[in-house]
Amino acid sequence: MNVIEVPDASDERLADYVRLRDVNLRKSLEAEHGLFMAEGEKVIRRALRAGYVPRSVLLTERRRAALADVLDRLDAPVYVVAEDVAERLVGFDLHRGALASFHRRPLPDLEDVLRGARRVVVLEDIVDHTNVGAIFRSAAGLGIDAIVLAPRCADPLYRRAVKVSMGAVFTLAHTRLRDWYGGLEALRGQGFRLLALTPAPGSVPLAEALADAAPDARHALLLGTEGDGLSSRWLEQADARVRIPMAARDVDSLNVTAAAAIACYELVRR
Repeated sequence: MNVIEVPDASDERLADYVRLRDVNLRKSLEAEHGLFMAEGEKVIRRALRAGYVPRSVLLTERRRAALADVLDRLDAPVYVVAEDVAERLVGFDLHRGALASFHRRPLPDLEDVLRGARRVVVLEDIVDHTNVGAIFRSAAGLGIDAIVLAPRCADPLYRRAVKVSMGAVFTLAHTRLRDWYGGLEALRGQGFRLLALTPAPGSVPLAEALADAAPDARHALLLGTEGDGLSSRWLEQADARVRIPMAARDVDSLNVTAAAAIACYELVRR
C-alpha cells in the first residue's frame, strides 16, 4: 500500500475528510470535487466491489491493516492518522477507524435505469439522508429494481445515507428526475402504473390495488416527504392512491422508512 502517516489534521492532503458533519460544507465540497465518502470497512469494500474508484483512504493507527488485502492493489494514497487527529479532522469519534473518498460517477439517464425494470420506487423530496439510506437498503434487500429521486430529494451518496444503506446505494440502480413538475409522465410513458402511497381518504390498501395486476405489469411506488407526504401535484398525477392498512384507529400511518419497507415487500411479492 501507498501508506502515508500524517500527524496534522490541517494537512491539505486530508481536505476530503474535513468536518464530515457539516452538511452545508460537505454539499459544496463534494459537489465541487465530484466525490463521496464511504465509512467503515464493510461499506468501503462494497464500494470497491461496485467498481467505484478511490481518491484516497483514511485509516486510524489501530485500523491501518484492516483493508490491506484490497488496498495494496489500488493506486491511491492511504493516510494513517492517530485517533485524536482523526477526531479533530472529521469532527467526531471515528470509532470505525476507516474512511475512503471515492470519485462519483455521472448519473445514468432515466430511460437506462427503467429499461428492464418492473418495480421502482420514486422518492419526492425526502430530505433526511438517514431515511434515504434506509429506503435504499430496504428496496435493494426486497428486490426493487430501481429508485428514482425527485430533484430536491436528499443525496443518496452523502456519507450518512451511504452508511445507513450499508452500501446498497452502490448496487441499486438509481437516477434523478430533471423535472419535478412533469417528471412522472416520463415513467408513465415507459408503461409504469403510478401508485401514490398516502393515508389520505380515498386511498385503497396496496394489496387490493395490486390484486388484478398482470404478472408483467410495471409499477412505480411514489413516496413523499417526511412531514407532509406527497405533494398535491404528484397525488393528482398518480393512477391510484394506496395505503398500508393500520390496525389502531389512532395511528393513520407509519414513518416513511417503515412504510417503504412494507410497501416494497407487498409490491415484490405480487
